[in-house]
Parts: sequence; structure tokens; C-alpha cells
Amino acid sequence: MDSYAVVGNPIAHSKSPSIHTYFAQQTQQNLSYSTLLGDEERFEEQVKEFFQNGGKGLNVTMPFKGRAYDMCDVLSKRAKQAGAVNTLMLGRNGDIFGDTTDGVGMVNDITKNHGQSLQGKRVLIIGAGGAVRGVLEPVLAEQPASVTVVNRTVSKAEALAEQYACLASSFDDLEGRFDIIINGSASSISGSLPPLKDSIIDADTWCYDMAYSKEQTLFLNWAEQHGAQGVDGLGMLVCQAAESFYLWRQVRPETRSLVAKMRQEMEA
Repeated sequence: MDSYAVVGNPIAHSKSPSIHTYFAQQTQQNLSYSTLLGDEERFEEQVKEFFQNGGKGLNVTMPFKGRAYDMCDVLSKRAKQAGAVNTLMLGRNGDIFGDTTDGVGMVNDITKNHGQSLQGKRVLIIGAGGAVRGVLEPVLAEQPASVTVVNRTVSKAEALAEQYACLASSFDDLEGRFDIIINGSASSISGSLPPLKDSIIDADTWCYDMAYSKEQTLFLNWAEQHGAQGVDGLGMLVCQAAESFYLWRQVRPETRSLVAKMRQEMEA
């Protein structure tokens, strides 16, 4: 039986084993998927040991995505741009290959599970940290009319805008309404919304929070107050896992049923 795992610290809370086990049953793949508690001092050795012991693939979560990137022999184009990886696999000649599936997972959730097109749309992305860096390339690949990164520290937004050839702004300087607003900041977790203007949103705006929780997030509350529709990032979690699964097994699982199942379990 082929062996896979997710490595991070902490890791006991991870939903990845149940997600990948569900995918394996759905697609009739014979595999096991477990958690691996990452050691701050021994992370690189742990990864090498996992593959030496016959492991086929690893997911990588906080705080090791940057270190996983550094130890890869081969990187996907999107991983190179993001500067981090969340998926590792062993090449035929023993090379470690790294990819990041967060961005494509989010885009698949938005376009396939929720039927929203990014093409030709005016898109705003809130935040300029690692989460946003990981999704910009797949968002831009959908050919939106424009993508603006807004952040409290404008220099961080400008650095991303320069790298990805998109736009940057402060909250004060945002002008006009956006078709799609994506929250990639930690605001929903930290409990304080950034200073968003009323003029950037209306009932025709669609909102996406990369965070997810049992209760509706602060960002989605703000969207609802302005008459806008929106969803949280539970589907992104499932869809990025599906992309990893596809990289490893060359079989693409269906995600919508699992998102619905997990939503029911969260709200039970």
C-alpha cells in the first residue's frame, strides 16, 4: 500500500488524513495517509527518511512550507513564483519535486464548485502575505480584467504587484467597485477587519474568504451587510488537497460532495 502523509507542527488538528482517505475510497486508490509531527531541528531529515522508507508523497503545512521549498531538487513554475511548497513527491531518479496547490485549489473552488468566472472581472485581493503570494499566479491565469492587491503595509502589496505584474493599493486609495473580492489576510482569524470602503462593494460583488470557520467569518459578515454573496475557504482546503492527490495518483477526485459533508460535520 502506497504511503502518504502531511507534515507540520502542530499537526494533530489536520483534516488532510480524512480528506485524502475519502478521495482514496471515492477513486478506489489503495493508499494510506497519516500525520507526521514536524521537528523544528530535524525537518529536512524527517522528509528524507519518509521517502527513504518508501513514502510516495507529502503535504507540507505550517511552519515548514518555506523550508520544504528550499530542499526541493525540482520545482513547479507556480511553486517558484510562490516561494513555498505544500506538496512533495519523489521523482523516478530520487529527486524531490515540489509544487504548491493552494492557488489552483482556490481557483477550482471558485470556478468549478461555485460557478464564478474570474475572466474579465475586476478582482481585489486583501493581504500580501504567503497565502496571497500562493494564489496570485492561478488567479491571473484566469485572465481577469485587473487584479489589485491591497494591504495595510503598502510596500508589501507593491512588492507582490511588481513580481506578478498586477496592481497595488492602500485601503484609502481604493477606487470603484470590484466584481470579486478575495480575503487572504488574517483578519477573519485575528478578529479585526481591515478598513474596507463601502464604495468597493455592492449586491453584484461576489466575496471569497480564504479562511473558514463554523461561524460566518467577519469578512463574510461585512459582505452580507452590503448585500453581497460570498463563501468561505473550506472548499479551497478540499480542492488544494484534490490537486495534490491528482499530482500523486493522476486521478482527479470530485470535491463538492466532500465539502458538503465537512460543512455538515462542522455545523453539527
